[in-house]
Amino acid sequence: MGAFLGCLWCFKRCFIKSSAGRQRYNVLGALDAITKELIAIANDGYINAQSICELLVLIADQNVGIPVTLVLDNAKYQKCQIVTELAEYLKIELLYLPSYSPNLNLIERLWKFVKKKCLYSKYYDDFNSFKNAIRTVLSNLDNYESETKNLFNLKFQTFKNVKLVTV
Repeated sequence: MGAFLGCLWCFKRCFIKSSAGRQRYNVLGALDAITKELIAIANDGYINAQSICELLVLIADQNVGIPVTLVLDNAKYQKCQIVTELAEYLKIELLYLPSYSPNLNLIERLWKFVKKKCLYSKYYDDFNSFKNAIRTVLSNLDNYESETKNLFNLKFQTFKNVKLVTV
């Protein structure tokens, strides 16, 4: 619930209201690369292997009979035995991205968009209004199609054939 500075230029010092609490709202999501449909779970605790398993079950339930490849980053709780065994049982292929490569992960683009819509230059009086703002953006992604059209495309920046210039 921390404040993110949008834009500020002044001669006088300004303070931005911000929550002093340390409440946490976690959203774990999977974005379909083709249909742009979001499957997400949220909690006020922590994301762990059990959370990943819940997401895998949701994905499997919505994609019965369709081959699924889930792209993940390299978090330890995503690579543990319980997750890999459940994915194998549900016939979901797990594809792990190289470390430090958020540019290859569509869901990172979504989180950037959600931050822009919900957090930048915004203050929420309480934790529930903060959570509701995030839920509203996530549940109404269709309303932001013009803004997310280029954001969720399948063009990824890679560094092959880059000419290095040294001075």
